[in-house]
Amino acid sequence: MAKKERKLTEINASSMADIAFLLLIFFLVTTTIASDKGLTVQLPPKKDVQDTKEINERNIFKILINSYDRMLVEDELGEVGKIKDQVKEFLTNEGKNPKSSESPDKAIVSIKTDRGTSYERYIKVMDEVKKGYTEVRAAYVGVSPEKFLEVAAAKTPEDKALYDKAKEKYPYQVSDAEPTNTGTK
Repeated sequence: MAKKERKLTEINASSMADIAFLLLIFFLVTTTIASDKGLTVQLPPKKDVQDTKEINERNIFKILINSYDRMLVEDELGEVGKIKDQVKEFLTNEGKNPKSSESPDKAIVSIKTDRGTSYERYIKVMDEVKKGYTEVRAAYVGVSPEKFLEVAAAKTPEDKALYDKAKEKYPYQVSDAEPTNTGTK
């Protein structure tokens, strides 16, 4: 008796490419791609439009950060955790301390870095300065800092008026000086 050869069973794979293609399109369409927004920093005006008015030295709160992330705050070694309170004290001085700002509308916070300063240190310092401004503004209008942030984001006329009142009394004046080249690090 002769052996009958068995036919091998095959799976039809002709539609597998179509299915894979459809899945690829599905995932591409349904996936959201997060985009980095970066830092919201207002760029300085063009060189020919620069303001040349004289600024009293006592109205400038100086923060210097070197390429090793060490800081000088008002010509003394400083810590990131203390900047918020120092900024608040500087803004609310109202001319009492002769070494501090004359008034909130004349107060300027100046931050100067080196080219080797880390982004992390710079961002931490900027965050502390913004926290100081937020707390001073919130105290001025009589709300908590958390509530003030909600007021700043709100769209109602009452919230806008409250935010504008605080912003007028304590304008956000931060000078971000051009970094210096150190060649270190």
